[in-house]
Amino acid sequence: MEERTMTINSILTKAGLYIPVIFTPFLIPFETLLALFMFSYLRIMPWQYKVIVLSIVFCFTILLPVLFFYLSRALYSSSRKMLSVRKKHALSSLPVIISYTFCFYTMKQMNIPRYMTAIVLVSLSIIVVSFCFNLKWRLSGRMASIGSIIGELISFSTLFGYNPVWWLCLFILVSGVLGTCGIIFRRHSMWEIPAGFAVGLTFSLLMLYPNPLNNFLFQIFF
Repeated sequence: MEERTMTINSILTKAGLYIPVIFTPFLIPFETLLALFMFSYLRIMPWQYKVIVLSIVFCFTILLPVLFFYLSRALYSSSRKMLSVRKKHALSSLPVIISYTFCFYTMKQMNIPRYMTAIVLVSLSIIVVSFCFNLKWRLSGRMASIGSIIGELISFSTLFGYNPVWWLCLFILVSGVLGTCGIIFRRHSMWEIPAGFAVGLTFSLLMLYPNPLNNFLFQIFF
């Protein structure tokens, strides 16, 4: 009985360490576009075009934020120690917001299809909302990411006409694992988990799922 309990705890610990890495908010735009280019009809696009789009998204949403993060740690390591955890998260989010904004407008200027550009806009909106919440609370960024993925699955199934049931089952299961790990390891409180999921799901549906508000938002941003 004790061995079984230790095995379960070991599995939960490994899941809590490795699964959240895959669903880090920074990776979601790149992972989503990569999945679209591999598993949807977009795979027939020229590989040069796909490489250009993925390179832009990778540089602005992953490479630059990581460089900003390590550069700020190197330059302001002594002053950062005096800040609270929430203020550290808030300060680290500012360069990410700037980088995502440049990514969005770069893709817009290159006339990349708006459903691709909207993926970056969804992530940017989630990061901005999380930044505002994190000034006082600590919204779950990874639950927001998995919520946005589920919203994107629903939206793209309508746009591209495919059945997303099995993918939805998979990611709903993953969201349960992520939320459970967040509570078990005391990274977030009970309400911060569903709040993060709701933010991600809401913004992805608002900006990607065909609806009147979606058209209004595109007129503003595009």
